[in-house]
Amino acid sequence: MKRIILVVLLVGIAGVAGIVRSYSRSGHSISELPEAISGDSHSQGEAREEIRKNYDLAPGAKVEVAGINGAVKIETADIKTADIHIERIAKSPEALNRRKITIESSPTSLKIRGEKGDAGFFANLFGSSPRERVILRLPRQISLVTEGVNGAVTVGEIDGSIEIHGINGRVEVAQATGSAKFNGINGNISVALNKLEKEAVSINGVNGNIELRLSEGVNVDLEAHGMNGNVVSDLPGFVLEKAKHGSYSAHIGSGGSSIEANGINGNIKLTKAMTASTEADTAKGKS
Repeated sequence: MKRIILVVLLVGIAGVAGIVRSYSRSGHSISELPEAISGDSHSQGEAREEIRKNYDLAPGAKVEVAGINGAVKIETADIKTADIHIERIAKSPEALNRRKITIESSPTSLKIRGEKGDAGFFANLFGSSPRERVILRLPRQISLVTEGVNGAVTVGEIDGSIEIHGINGRVEVAQATGSAKFNGINGNISVALNKLEKEAVSINGVNGNIELRLSEGVNVDLEAHGMNGNVVSDLPGFVLEKAKHGSYSAHIGSGGSSIEANGINGNIKLTKAMTASTEADTAKGKS
């Protein structure tokens, strides 16, 4: 078995060496070889693709966005239709085909996913991947799951729960209702929370600061462990019961809804959510 593997490796190395020798004899620079193999030659110019779709969604539908190589922006309104706008940019048409976007829809579900395309071995090895920008306009009455995004995630007001995992960028949520889960975030988090459930917020593995904006009258128990940072609050009724060796226990009001955080490289700040009337008063005070 080892001999077979060795023979295969030697044949592969000989093949690559032959390609390099042939390419160099044709007068090209060896530094251009990866682009030639992958189809990323700058002489081909930039390739673009736009995807625009519209789907009807029922109240309470689940929306999933995953595997996006770029920023995701989600706006919400009192509508019944999901408007999808996706921009894709690559160095060449060949590079654009290295990834694809799949969309699956039903009245109760919408799934948008970025996946590998039908590129060859050398194209995947040497070539660059296209960049994507996802812009969605969705009904407020949905639940949202977003994962595997290489870019910032911005979400409007949602009258439902959210789950956000594996994000390489900042995360901003104007409002989640009931519960929120964050896991594996390389960036700051800012989220407003309304009408919290008993097991309301779960936050794990975050490299950044966290701002939790809580609606008025919320009673919360906070447990945080493995923190390289502090827990602070400007909310009335906030009591810090424990702060030792990266572990914190606190409650707001009479407690009840739970906020659990583990493995946080940053600070957690609890503050008051801005309502429409509060924002108006703040703007009036600045004028």
